[in-house]
Amino acid sequence: MITIKEATSKKDLKAFVRFPFKLYKDSKYWVPPIIKQELETFNKDKNPIFKDAEARFFLAYKAGEIVGRIAAIINWLEVDKQGIKKMRFGWFDFIDDLEVSKALLNTVENIGREQRLEYTEGPVGFSNLDKVGVMTEGFDYLGTMITWYNHPYYINHYDAHGYSIEKAYSENKFPFKNVKPEFFKKAQELIKRRYKLRALKLTKTEEVMPYADRMFDLFNESYSSLSSFVEITDIQKEYFKKKFISFVNPEYIKFVVDEHDILVGFAVVMPRFAEALQKANGKLFPFGFSHILKAKKNSKDVIFYLIGIHPDYQNKGVHAVIFNEYYETFKEKGIETCYRTPELEDNFAIKQIWKHFDPKIYVRRKTLRKNL
Repeated sequence: MITIKEATSKKDLKAFVRFPFKLYKDSKYWVPPIIKQELETFNKDKNPIFKDAEARFFLAYKAGEIVGRIAAIINWLEVDKQGIKKMRFGWFDFIDDLEVSKALLNTVENIGREQRLEYTEGPVGFSNLDKVGVMTEGFDYLGTMITWYNHPYYINHYDAHGYSIEKAYSENKFPFKNVKPEFFKKAQELIKRRYKLRALKLTKTEEVMPYADRMFDLFNESYSSLSSFVEITDIQKEYFKKKFISFVNPEYIKFVVDEHDILVGFAVVMPRFAEALQKANGKLFPFGFSHILKAKKNSKDVIFYLIGIHPDYQNKGVHAVIFNEYYETFKEKGIETCYRTPELEDNFAIKQIWKHFDPKIYVRRKTLRKNL
């Protein structure tokens, strides 16, 4: 018999966060989160997303043991402002038992019906900066800190419970040696002259901060046309600055501004912390922090986390300016492999940007939906 219990106490939420550590203890490819950070993500007093969203967390028990978990999420900006009557769910993990996954999904579906929502979709997080999608291919590749890993059997459970594909995502990678400067070197000089643009040279985190709010504003503008988009509010900007900027080498953040110092393009790249996080095993202390700092300084692999161009400058080659800046930085640091975060497979514009680097898809993932 499966029992579903809502995780409301600190003890229960910690059990919610720690369940995947047991489920994936023998996996070479799963990348554990930092437990403290996960708990802060779910803390209504610390994560400002709860100003515009709500979430409930549930654990599944069988014979007294935790065998699954799920987060039921409603983003009210999405529901009320955009009119998208979606019941979200994420952080969905379970043993290979159809009764377990069904009980957890039923819990989410019932909440959606109570709120008069039209359908469920997941796995997704609170916003576009959260993890997304269940893996359907690429199980023998090491994950990243900004994606979910899952066992191959997960997708079979969605099928069994009447879920259909809502969105398809892919993750690409390419060796840095594929980057040929002739594709952008001359072009970026012409583009800078034509549109009176310049790239900012940043070497300290404090130099990034004055532009960080503008970066999130530009993120909202440049991604608003995507089907999965929910805007980042002003209060969320402060939270994301504290959460992410400290993880990023300042030289890995590129800003392009016009003659009036208005931001027209940006990109954020992160060192690939996967191996360091595996060594940390969920804890920053006593040694986890040192593993992460070492990776931040020495990692030869990087992840393109975000890239955005102002709508007025899209299709004008501004990405060539950004690529030129990264080429010089990566060449100096001896970067070997470049990875990209999950991108919608129908985002043809982003595919055009990367085509000259001969990227290869190594992971595919999906979000699934069910009408309520």
